[in-house]
Amino acid sequence: MKFVISHLSKSYGMNKVLKDIDYAFEEGKIYGLLGRNGAGKTTLFNCLNSDLKSDTGEFYFLENDKKEGVNAEDIGYVLSAPVVPAFMTGREFLKFFIDIHSDVIRDPKSIDEYMDIVRIPQDTRDRLMKDYSHGTKNKMQMLINIVLAPRLMLLDEPLTSLDVVVAEEMKEVLRQQKEGRIQIFSTHLLDIALDLCDEIVLLNHGRLELVDKSDLDNSDFKEKIIEALRDADNS
Repeated sequence: MKFVISHLSKSYGMNKVLKDIDYAFEEGKIYGLLGRNGAGKTTLFNCLNSDLKSDTGEFYFLENDKKEGVNAEDIGYVLSAPVVPAFMTGREFLKFFIDIHSDVIRDPKSIDEYMDIVRIPQDTRDRLMKDYSHGTKNKMQMLINIVLAPRLMLLDEPLTSLDVVVAEEMKEVLRQQKEGRIQIFSTHLLDIALDLCDEIVLLNHGRLELVDKSDLDNSDFKEKIIEALRDADNS
């Protein structure tokens, strides 16, 4: 399976944020979408999630050379600032979510089994989510996407404001979710992308380009990306 973006563009007035983007993402990989703040990463995600209408282009799944349209249930979207219902406990929220999506959940698990996946502490599961830490709220947001198991996961800088322990836990969760899906991980932090992602794609001057990641220990590799980002920032 591949997820293909073809000739996608998006402008705000005279500002061309995305310019004729063409790219194919392959199943089983985590892609690091790297770009400076304001480069258009969130705009791209919002177009793919149909929260924004692109000016031109299309996107679709390609499986066995057959083109397939993208439905809402095919895409999971994890935001950098998680939003969860403060008046519910984690257990209540997850049960409610599972109940209303029971007809589309494949291989359902118990609530505790799901919470174990993202390491929600036992003594936290029955507390109101208004009292959850940012990291635990982020885990709950990630968890509902794991429950639905979409073919494409869009992750918009979900690790940026997490502490080191939670960030490492979330990275491991993402690695465990690679099979059967495509994950696009947006970040402006190079080290996170190098540590987590199988491929790095640079959003540069409104277009996507693959960066050679064959030698992670080569200082020239990092310098090439930094220079590209610096050029994008000055354009």
